[in-house]
Amino acid sequence: MLEQYLPILIFISVGVVAGVMLLSMGIMIGPHRPDAAKNSPYECGFEAFEDSRMKFDVRYYLVAILFIIFDLEIAFLFPWAIVLDSIGLFGLIAMAVFLGILVIGFIYEWKNGALEWE
Repeated sequence: MLEQYLPILIFISVGVVAGVMLLSMGIMIGPHRPDAAKNSPYECGFEAFEDSRMKFDVRYYLVAILFIIFDLEIAFLFPWAIVLDSIGLFGLIAMAVFLGILVIGFIYEWKNGALEWE
């Protein structure tokens, strides 16, 4: 019974040895040139240790809405295109309404300047 697992054990062992060897080579051979910019914490485009009550720029939320609009559009468009023959005219009208709602959201983003990058 255990001889069936021997190839898996060998595969895992080779993977672990190769991973440890490559990581140690990177640490030993890789360049070490730290500076203040590389060592500073970075998250969300602002300093991490400022006032916790600081206000976010509204562009952050507009970009998030824009991502959701395009993400939803793609997530529903491909399955709809695959089954379009079987759902017929009702499916075509339903997708037209859905895309219309997304276009309204896109126009809202456009008018608020979310597509303009500074």
